[in-house]
Amino acid sequence: MKSKTRSVEPKIRRGFDVEGYLESTGPARRVVKYRRGEIVFAQGDPGNDIRYIQKGTIKLSVLSRIGKEAVVAMLGPGDFFGEGALAGQSVRIGTATAVGPSSVLIIEKEAMARLLREEPAFSDRFISYMLTRNMRIEADLIDQLFNSSEKRLARTLLLLARYGQVNPQRKLPQISQETLAEMIGATRSRVNFFMNKFRKLGLIDYNGGLKINSSLLSIVLHD
Repeated sequence: MKSKTRSVEPKIRRGFDVEGYLESTGPARRVVKYRRGEIVFAQGDPGNDIRYIQKGTIKLSVLSRIGKEAVVAMLGPGDFFGEGALAGQSVRIGTATAVGPSSVLIIEKEAMARLLREEPAFSDRFISYMLTRNMRIEADLIDQLFNSSEKRLARTLLLLARYGQVNPQRKLPQISQETLAEMIGATRSRVNFFMNKFRKLGLIDYNGGLKINSSLLSIVLHD
């Protein structure tokens, strides 16, 4: 008599706490605090881990062979960076600098790869972030090609304030006009001119630090 084959249901695993993991320390991960202006990693350093911002703001920049620096991104809480290590980049292709006091989670490359393989919830979170970031890069390129420096500055300030996200921050970390100029591909004098214009129109406020009003969006949408 043939025995009936009994199907075995896969064990249901409890949900992986992604946010809890990213906000804590443990095996193969640690939190490092950085002061304003401190280098998180430098261009040419070994790329053997992935970073996640718990608090603060991180500037990513690239230095050319002739010594010219370009700011390529300003990242905040919830952002990953240094992910090129997962794609075989053995060294960092840019420099990461803390714009203000920041807390950064450092995850070893092997541990990160294992999480992406074994934890669907974590994988979904990371892939969603990378897709959003890729769309942001495309939008940045379009912005540089087709928009005026005034619109580029307004858009950059709104992005720094995380406009449209769950917890926007109206007050920005201290950031120089030189850095803003590098980010939008303009001169400092042009940035200064437009910042004064935005302030006079009530779109930004300098009292107690730089504050961004949502009405600044009108500059971006204006044809």
